[in-house]
Amino acid sequence: QVQLAESGGGLVQPGGSLRLSCAASGITFSYYVMGWYRQAPGKQRELVAVITSGGRTNYVDSVKGRFTISRDNAEKLVYLQMNSLKAEDTAVYYCNAQFGGMNYWGKGTLVTVSL
Repeated sequence: QVQLAESGGGLVQPGGSLRLSCAASGITFSYYVMGWYRQAPGKQRELVAVITSGGRTNYVDSVKGRFTISRDNAEKLVYLQMNSLKAEDTAVYYCNAQFGGMNYWGKGTLVTVSL
C-alpha cells in the first residue's frame, strides 16, 4: 500500500533542464527523509540528493550547483530540479523514502541526456 510514483523523466539535450516529481502515498510523508538516487546501465546506484523532514539538503558532489531537491509535505511530493544537464546524468532516477528502519523505493523514471 506504500507507493512512491516518479514522473518527469524523458529525453533532454545537454545543458537542458528537467524536473522530476515523486508522489508518495501510504506513509506519513512529513516524517520521512526523502531522496533521489540514480543508476545507469552497468553502474551502481548512487545517492543524488536527500532532503530531511526538516528541509536540510545534501547532494552528491557531481550535481552540486545544478540540482535542487525540494518537498511539499502538504501534497506529499518531492521534486528534483535538474539544470545544466550533462550526458553523465543519464540514468534511471529513483525516489526513496526512509524513516527509522523503514525504507521504500519507487519504480524509477528514465532521464536521457543526449543530442
